[in-house]
Amino acid sequence: MDKKLIIVVVSLIFLMGCASASYHRREVQDDTGDRITVGKVQREILIGMPSSKVVETLGSPNVVTTDEQRREVWVYDKIATDIVYSDSNAGLKFLTPGTAGAKSTTQRTLTIVIKFDNEGKVRDFAYHASKF
Repeated sequence: MDKKLIIVVVSLIFLMGCASASYHRREVQDDTGDRITVGKVQREILIGMPSSKVVETLGSPNVVTTDEQRREVWVYDKIATDIVYSDSNAGLKFLTPGTAGAKSTTQRTLTIVIKFDNEGKVRDFAYHASKF
């Protein structure tokens, strides 16, 4: 076998095991399902909506309290942490000494405050999202 061909084949084997942490994050992150997002709040929560519909849409709130006029105020407070570790010598540990990799940690928060009127219908809502 030609030396150049051997070098190309060995190089390809090493490169096939390399992937970035951001690639792995995209592969394992699940943004589907019933997760509460800012977009869901913007699309589906409406002024005048009954509290039963809010529960159907967002689930049960984390905190239920009342304002100065004894009207209900619901708070949804969600925190998520995504951790991705990428090992650059995947599958070839026996050929390379030590390990080299990357770790990425991201936290997301979403706080939603929904204020109801005396009839149990949404009179106002606000939200705040952050990612760090």
